[in-house]
Amino acid sequence: MVTFTYIYKGCTIAYAESIETVGENLLEVHPQIMVSAPRVFEKIYAKVMDTVLAGSSLRRKLFFWGLKVGKAYGARKLLGQTPGGWLSFRHGLAHKLVHSKIMEKMGGQIRFFVSGGAPLSPDIAEFFHAVGLIILEGYGLTETSPVVAINTFAKIKFGSVGPILPGVEVRIAADGEILVRGPNVMKGYYKKPAETAEVFADGWFKTGDIGVLDADGLLTITDRKKDLIVTAGGKNVAPQPIENILKTNPYIANAVVTGDRRRFISALIVPHFEKLEEYARFCKIPFADRAELIRSELIINFIKSEIERATPHLAPYERIKKIVLLERDFEIAEGEMTPSLKVRRTIVEAKYKSILDDLYEE
Repeated sequence: MVTFTYIYKGCTIAYAESIETVGENLLEVHPQIMVSAPRVFEKIYAKVMDTVLAGSSLRRKLFFWGLKVGKAYGARKLLGQTPGGWLSFRHGLAHKLVHSKIMEKMGGQIRFFVSGGAPLSPDIAEFFHAVGLIILEGYGLTETSPVVAINTFAKIKFGSVGPILPGVEVRIAADGEILVRGPNVMKGYYKKPAETAEVFADGWFKTGDIGVLDADGLLTITDRKKDLIVTAGGKNVAPQPIENILKTNPYIANAVVTGDRRRFISALIVPHFEKLEEYARFCKIPFADRAELIRSELIINFIKSEIERATPHLAPYERIKKIVLLERDFEIAEGEMTPSLKVRRTIVEAKYKSILDDLYEE
């Protein structure tokens, strides 16, 4: 659909060589629009934060001052208010000293980004917005051709996927599932009448996603219905929002929260090894390789403390009690991630079942 839109509008299209080369490709192409999965924005965010934290004390203070000013200015704009003269002056200075440097790393010509395929962390969306890089997050499925909702320049709300597209109807079922009806919805799965009947109810397509519509008509996705964790105590836990929080931590590259029908919540954690190795050397924690590093009790306790520091607002039953550190990230080739970079939770949990079982043994 994106490719069709680009061609319809006469755009030149460039494709990133890989997720690892996006930064270089942005500087080669100087794009005006970029559409991607949240994983790419997470990596850009991590790279920016790595660069900032590795800089001098003065540079760090300047960056976080610029970010604070950008957030305050952006918040006024989102409310439809005109920023005051003093705030506008500071914002102009912050743009010149901080924001423009980040925008140059994005190729210098970006008008906006579009994110889809998986939930985008509200913190990351706000970060980009604060430095003048707007991410319009959207939502849809292949069965809905695919867009159902998307944030617009007139209506942006971090954490939401925006207003429903004109001509498309959305309602929330009693159990929280998002139902869609409209000319964009498929007629059915090819030669699969049973599967087709299963996903329709009174003409409404059952998306399999859980969400809410706010008073302004903006849709927020909380999780996949099949991904909701029900603990042994009967508590419902949505793993994706927790995972999004964890992935904003500089020491965590990826995470899968688990604990369905278990007594407590645990997580598989892929460390950001470059940062973690740097921390280990600074603290004089010996390790020969990654395998030894992730087995270190000192390292495991450090990551647990980072998780606790990032999630104080979670309910007791949502908090991560135990973790497993993994030696490598999840891969498309191994079937652990989809081409849109979403983790295939069931496959990952099956692959690491024996390790997870050990976590829950008394």
